Amino acid sequence: MNPIAMARSRGPAPSSGPTIQDYLNRPRPTWEEVKEQLEKKKKGSKALAEFEERMNENWKKELEKHREKLLGGSESTSRKKEVRVFGVFM
Repeated sequence: MNPIAMARSRGPAPSSGPTIQDYLNRPRPTWEEVKEQLEKKKKGSKALAEFEERMNENWKKELEKHREKLLGGSESTSRKKEVRVFGVFM
């Protein structure tokens, strides 16, 4: 027997998920509810922005300390190089 003919005789396959009509008929929020949701998001993002700002300040402080530490060590090595190059004793 022909498998294509058998499949056609069974008819279309049943859908396993929601139809387009289901999507169109789904409940939607009102304009007021949308505004409330947007306000909640703004409040949450302000808290996140403040947290990120504090973390950035802490990172900058830590970075400055690290730079000072590295620059402090490199100055002494660069002075030693100058002494060797110019032959000046300090």
